[in-house]
Amino acid sequence: MISVKNIYKSFGKLSVLNGISCDIKDGERVAIIGPSGSGKSTLLRCLNLLEVPTRGEIWVNGSLLSGLDPYLHPELIRLSATYKKRIAAGGSDKTVISEITDGRLLGRFEGGEYRREYRRLAEQNAIDINLARRKMGMVFQHFNLFNNKTVIENLTLVPVQLGLKTRAEAEARALELLRRIGLEDKRDEYPSKLSGGQKQRVAIIRALAMDPDVLLFDEPTSALDPEMVGEVLDLMKSLAGDGMTMVIVTHEMGFAREVADRIIFVDGGKIAEEGRPDEVFGSPKNARLREFLSKVL
Repeated sequence: MISVKNIYKSFGKLSVLNGISCDIKDGERVAIIGPSGSGKSTLLRCLNLLEVPTRGEIWVNGSLLSGLDPYLHPELIRLSATYKKRIAAGGSDKTVISEITDGRLLGRFEGGEYRREYRRLAEQNAIDINLARRKMGMVFQHFNLFNNKTVIENLTLVPVQLGLKTRAEAEARALELLRRIGLEDKRDEYPSKLSGGQKQRVAIIRALAMDPDVLLFDEPTSALDPEMVGEVLDLMKSLAGDGMTMVIVTHEMGFAREVADRIIFVDGGKIAEEGRPDEVFGSPKNARLREFLSKVL
């Protein structure tokens, strides 16, 4: 469903992601864990281009969501003037491809053949970012509900404005979701009247109201009081039981162990280890992961 290919992300001189590659399969629940500042949230936000990778590519259902990275396409590099010049000087194909890729040697003037193929590949594989985001629901740490709109208005606003549902259809779906989380009686309340746990559950079903293929969670319980965490995690467990594809950045290790099919441990902007929960938590191989778990478990 989602394929991450060698992505890097820098903010000025600060490198946050340093060459991450992974795949998220349809129906899979993936938990991303790691210390603060390791790049977890940045990785998640790159999946729907809330953060645009500095390098690398994001593919969704076989279509290119991010920009095209020429260094991931040897067949494109072979059309460049830089490649042809180095081959003419006696370099081997493998060596020249490696040198150009490692040194990021492609420049602005690589010839018409290179430019035409670059444009063809980009246009042939591109997907409209807004269409892709409709199928990738995002749940943030701080709810991001519209405080000047009621619960039912928060749930129906986007589907109606985008023309995905009539107002009657959107309200029917919203009420169905509110019943699921036991908050149907809050339909006409404003967010200021809800508890933190209620706000986050409304934020989750707001994402569900768009009928997404995948839900992205950015530390959904970190802004909650401890006594409110359970009700949000219970809803997420229910979604996992329904087979929803989920990518979850979390500090809740017990939840990750129980719900996730796969754990990805990120440290220093790289995937230091990944595997099944029993492998990652039961017999971690990476020394940094063992240190991290010893502090959080």
